[in-house]
Amino acid sequence: QVQPVESGGGLVQIEDSLRLSCSASERSFRETAMGWFRQSPGKEREFVGAISADGGNTYYTASVKGRFAISRDNIKDVVYLRLNVLKLEDTAVYFCAPGRWATLLTGRVDFDSWGPGTRVTVSS
Repeated sequence: QVQPVESGGGLVQIEDSLRLSCSASERSFRETAMGWFRQSPGKEREFVGAISADGGNTYYTASVKGRFAISRDNIKDVVYLRLNVLKLEDTAVYFCAPGRWATLLTGRVDFDSWGPGTRVTVSS
């Protein structure tokens, strides 16, 4: 199973941009759709968006559509989440996870080896 590692989080201000990375060493990484999720303080983990294995398709939850962008580099085995026009409510720990594309389109993922994620804090 792909075991991803997230990085790139930090403290930013409202309307700033940030790029998160998700990498894995498994060869199957480039054959796997990937999802981004986040968990805000006191809330359940929620779906942010997903990208298909070949990078040709992306899907986003409504609250981030138009502001966030997912891309991937299957040569470097990295998936990126570009966060633009950040809002206070984007403050969260961000996670990535491998999954079936059809399942990710429902906002869910069958994955239970969550890592520590990467923290994004948006301040005013």
